[in-house]
Amino acid sequence: MLYADDMGYGDASCFGNKNYKTPNLDKMAEQGVKLTQFYVASPACTPSRAALMTGKYPLSVGLPQVLNASSLTGIRPETKTIADLVKPAGYNTMCIGKWNLGHLPQFLPTRHGFDHYYGIPYSNDMKPTPLMEDNTIIEEPVNQDTLARRYTERALKFIDSSKSSGKPFFLYLPYSSPHVPLHVSDKFKGSSGFDLYGDVITEIDWSVGEILKHLTEAGLDKNTLVIFSSDNGPWLIKKENGGSAGPLRDGKGTPYEGGIREPFIAWWPGTLPAGRVSNLPAINMDILPTFCKLAGADVPPTKKWHGQDMMPLLKDGKGEENRTFYFDDYYTKNPVGAVRDGKWKLVLGRKAKGKLAARKTELFDMDTDIGEAHDLSAEHPDIVKKLKNLADVARARFKAENPWGADVRKKSPEAIKYVTKGTTESLVASHMK
Repeated sequence: MLYADDMGYGDASCFGNKNYKTPNLDKMAEQGVKLTQFYVASPACTPSRAALMTGKYPLSVGLPQVLNASSLTGIRPETKTIADLVKPAGYNTMCIGKWNLGHLPQFLPTRHGFDHYYGIPYSNDMKPTPLMEDNTIIEEPVNQDTLARRYTERALKFIDSSKSSGKPFFLYLPYSSPHVPLHVSDKFKGSSGFDLYGDVITEIDWSVGEILKHLTEAGLDKNTLVIFSSDNGPWLIKKENGGSAGPLRDGKGTPYEGGIREPFIAWWPGTLPAGRVSNLPAINMDILPTFCKLAGADVPPTKKWHGQDMMPLLKDGKGEENRTFYFDDYYTKNPVGAVRDGKWKLVLGRKAKGKLAARKTELFDMDTDIGEAHDLSAEHPDIVKKLKNLADVARARFKAENPWGADVRKKSPEAIKYVTKGTTESLVASHMK
């Protein structure tokens, strides 16, 4: 699972970008399946990653907000990740990159199903900015110019070690880019011929290409599903450093399409058809049940995920046209700020608050208006009422399931000591008790 950070729907040339060249992503799409209606459950980093890793809506697993170095919460011990579920099926597991599901010892990847971890535990603009190997800080502040290259090298090394061990593997590579501040290695400076953001996209494209090439050369391509997507839409307030949502409205942090509809490519030569483009809807919570089923993971029948197996869609082009999805309005802390039900999408209104402008409730027909330019709420009050009711029921359910309760946003300056250079083993051991 290759997961970019803040990469927009319109940032790759295979999704319509005219300024940047992404030959490896383009080739991946030519050899695999591209989805044009792939969603994430949240337009922000932590909640999107929580949905991906757990197969459930962010608030229902207690991760509705972006975590940073002062956060005291994270992914709960009882919450199972993809790695937790496939590891008992014999899989080697590794997370390389931005975790952002909690940086205290009990929340790190190595406590949630991953054999190894290498990366920054949260966003690359947060201070301090440590590079961790398993549970140890090995560099702080991290040299971000070389980060994408080092992530890629570690990924190839993990693939090789897994092949040597004769065991299947699950690699989760959540890149730290193109989230600001933008960093790129010397080799890729000026490589896009356009701007720094384009250079970063070019390096991510290179990384994807290296991984696919390595799998092919190792003879693993016919037995490995690779998925590429992004955690949320572009950070448009960063202007030239924020990427593009293409034809979609708005970007990161908002429940409009630009914040929640992401590029998606699945690659599995010999299993998935080459060059298929599907307009059927899917969501990042579908990844967990898909991977678990493919891995033969022993999932208790009582476990209920909010996603569903994607293989019928990816392999045979069969899927539901009328799925219902819920998206949070991140800046207002509303866990259900929008509802997608079949072709209809309702974006709920809000009152003005601080820098946030007031917004009326809007209804869009996503079959004819992916840019969300034409509000149809006045013409279809019955649809508005139905979707509002769906939102109310879902919101109440997610709040009731939240395992952190009132502590969901708890923070303290004390938490920073766990990601500060020189952190002692005794400090970590004390906290883990």
